[in-house]
Amino acid sequence: MASLSRNLGSFRHLCLRNRLCKIYDIRAVTSNNSFSRGQAMGQLPAVYMLSRRDSSSLLAKNYPEFEMFQSRHLGPRVKETQAMLEFIGYSDMDSFIGKTVPASIHLKEDLKLDSPLGESQALQKLQEIAQKNAVWKNYIGMGYYNTHMPYTIMRNLFENVGWLTQYTPYQAEISQGRLESLTNYQTMISDMTGLEFSNASLLDEGTAAAEAMTMCVRHNKRTRFYVDVNSHPQTIAVMETRARMLNLDVIVEDAEKMDFSHNDITGVLLQYPDTNGKVQDFGDVISRAHQAKTLVTLATDLLALTLLKSPGELGADIAVGSSQRFGVPLGYGGPHAAFMSTKNTFRRSIPGRLVGVTRDAQGNPAYRLALQTREQHIRRDKATSNICTAQALLANIAAMYAVYHGPEGLKAIGNKVHYGTLLLKEGVRQAGHTLHTDLVFDTVKFLPKGDLTALKQRANEKMVNLRYFQDGWVSVSMDETVSVKDLNDLLTIVGSPKTAEELSGIIGEKPVDSIGQSHLKRTSTYLTHAVFNRYQSETNIVRYMKVLENKDLSLVHSMIPLGSCTMKLNASSELIPCSWNEFASMHPFAPKEQAEGYIEMFKSLEKDLCEITGFDKISFQPNSGAQGEYAGLCTIMAYLSDHGETERNVCLIPISAHGTNPASAQMAGMKIQVIRVAADGAIDKEHLIEMVEKYKDTLACLMVTYPSTHGVFDEDIREICDLIHSHGGLVYLDGANMNAQVGLCRPGDYGADVCHLNLHKTFCIPHGGGGPGMGPIGVKEKLAPYLPGHPVVDPFDSGESSSKSLGVISAGPYGSSLILPISWTYIKMMGPQGLKKASQLAILCANYMSYRLRGHYKTLYTNKNNLVAHEFIVDCRPFKKLANIEAVDIAKRLQDYGKFVFHFSLIPVILDNVEAKCWRSY
Repeated sequence: MASLSRNLGSFRHLCLRNRLCKIYDIRAVTSNNSFSRGQAMGQLPAVYMLSRRDSSSLLAKNYPEFEMFQSRHLGPRVKETQAMLEFIGYSDMDSFIGKTVPASIHLKEDLKLDSPLGESQALQKLQEIAQKNAVWKNYIGMGYYNTHMPYTIMRNLFENVGWLTQYTPYQAEISQGRLESLTNYQTMISDMTGLEFSNASLLDEGTAAAEAMTMCVRHNKRTRFYVDVNSHPQTIAVMETRARMLNLDVIVEDAEKMDFSHNDITGVLLQYPDTNGKVQDFGDVISRAHQAKTLVTLATDLLALTLLKSPGELGADIAVGSSQRFGVPLGYGGPHAAFMSTKNTFRRSIPGRLVGVTRDAQGNPAYRLALQTREQHIRRDKATSNICTAQALLANIAAMYAVYHGPEGLKAIGNKVHYGTLLLKEGVRQAGHTLHTDLVFDTVKFLPKGDLTALKQRANEKMVNLRYFQDGWVSVSMDETVSVKDLNDLLTIVGSPKTAEELSGIIGEKPVDSIGQSHLKRTSTYLTHAVFNRYQSETNIVRYMKVLENKDLSLVHSMIPLGSCTMKLNASSELIPCSWNEFASMHPFAPKEQAEGYIEMFKSLEKDLCEITGFDKISFQPNSGAQGEYAGLCTIMAYLSDHGETERNVCLIPISAHGTNPASAQMAGMKIQVIRVAADGAIDKEHLIEMVEKYKDTLACLMVTYPSTHGVFDEDIREICDLIHSHGGLVYLDGANMNAQVGLCRPGDYGADVCHLNLHKTFCIPHGGGGPGMGPIGVKEKLAPYLPGHPVVDPFDSGESSSKSLGVISAGPYGSSLILPISWTYIKMMGPQGLKKASQLAILCANYMSYRLRGHYKTLYTNKNNLVAHEFIVDCRPFKKLANIEAVDIAKRLQDYGKFVFHFSLIPVILDNVEAKCWRSY
């Protein structure tokens, strides 16, 4: 009877499985056909993909729009689209677009992209790619560490569109939640580093170090900079590239050998702890530097500072580093929030966004962005940096990690990591290897006594990545995820004769070589503010995160018509892969053969982006649009230099350009010549010709945004590109407004040589309240050898870095890899027709709004057909004259309309000293 019951149960189970598979079209992605009774009751395993019938089925053929993602992504329905077309005087989309996009550049055929996939199909395909990544246990270190993101932060912040989709908090009134959280971040950084002033995040540790270098130069006007030879190699490479563009002299030297006697050193960067794990007292070096009026920057580790004296206590002027190990996934290099803190004396020189506290009209405390006159959107080429998008979302995660754990929790984590490191260090000593240094925090470096091959073999057998130096040394960097089992595996790998338990008995609870027994032990307090001591229960932290979220405007509440920046839906199916272990847990310096899934995705996305833009090669290294500008301009400079045209350094930039354009050109070592705009908002062609002739021998490039920030497609863009080329220059196209071009025209076809793409604008990566972003650059074939390289992992397909490479832009070889699946998924689900339709609707919605407002508000610029691109500017000057009402007053008033609020930038566009406002559509 028991056997019969089991057989009947299996039969029922099989029938139920077949019914479910028939209804939902369940397709297994493994060869195993097992399906348990519990799974049959609705608990479907991850290896089964639940979807409607695929596009070949009868239902999909009869109801194609219902099946496709694009119908979910795009807002206007067919009737609404037709109504908008008719309102502005057109019968169909093609005739309307034909009057908007210049005929000379309009694509005559569809993009050659794959047919669109449904959401579950796209995720299934991406999961198959992701599973090609081999996620080993990583102890490579070098500024990147495994960490536990608390699940409550993962669910309620990292995966919460209420936190993901806000725009940069220019408007304080609808940004109080994230501004408070970023204030927590700044407080955390200031406390941990012992310096009074901190910004609200930078892009990564390498670029933060480069920003510190230029900050030193602004302070004392010197041009020579020391870098500790024991800094992370990617940091050194980023700094050398930045220095070369600015004609600065970076000297990589051992800290003890640095000579300050000639009083010509602008600054020095010291790594604390260094890349080898050594914790060094830099007191003497800092003292000698200060005697020569040289500023000192310490690149440091936040977790180490729970136990070590802070940079401020050691006398440093600036501290930089990454907050990645405060709960942010490795993500094969990013995104991660870097930090910078400094003494109050240098507060006006610090780059990046700053959050300050003020009082509102009723006298209540309020948060707002502070000291904005340092930034690119105001000072342009005179700005402290070109940085615009930073890493706000990741900064908020790191801040909430500190809030959740509190000072005692963070110190406990630091002690756990440190004690595990000391156990490993003793095991290495017991194995007879040669230790590199005595005082360490989390990294043990040693020279194996015997054959390194055997040690590597043991590591590979346990799927463990260590850091192997070219001279035969090995290092192991510990982190908060290391268990006793992991530690015993490491001890086996290094050949220790004793286990972790036995070694603990040897070194005791307070090892003599611990930080706690050294003169560098931290005794100062940190994170004493109430916010870091109130939310250590999940109930409290969830409520706190929800309170902050509800103070902000995001796409959860309303549209945000501030340009292509955040006007895309950030679909759940696009965001889901960011939480997958196969993507999230990859170390950026893991062997390439372990990252085959990532590499396949990079190549697939590169192929699609090249087809969309008309370029031949893509670099994913830049971490933001501004970094993409910098990378693209450096590519041009490297190309010109390689061709013996070093005198070409003039960059022509229309006055209507984004503020990042002149700031980036300055960083790339270029001289800037502003080009006027004509009455219709297009480039003043006569003035352009005049300047091209004037600088014909020194012209490097034209930097142009297309469509322009004035909201028009310049009719002469192809002729303008030809003009620049005929005078020996190249054309850089700012891709911020690609939202109006995809599927309609391609920059590479009408004359651009290089272009950056804001993936957090056109390709659906959420803005996160001010980051993360991605600014990959596309180039024509002749510029490909000059794209960014990397000193640790070669991003070039050939496997050998090009000797012509411009250098290194970001700390990670592929930038913020973890968020690239978002854009990959978006493109695969939209397909060529969907992408084209998105651009068409962006232009249509903008024109519909413009027409609706006519008679009440004047659209400042239109083309010859009285049409705009995907954005337009409203002329508010009449209201100033009539009622002393300015653009900012209108923007503030619109905020009073609750969830229907229109999100405006508080920063006006300056047009011949007249304030106006940008409206953009999606």
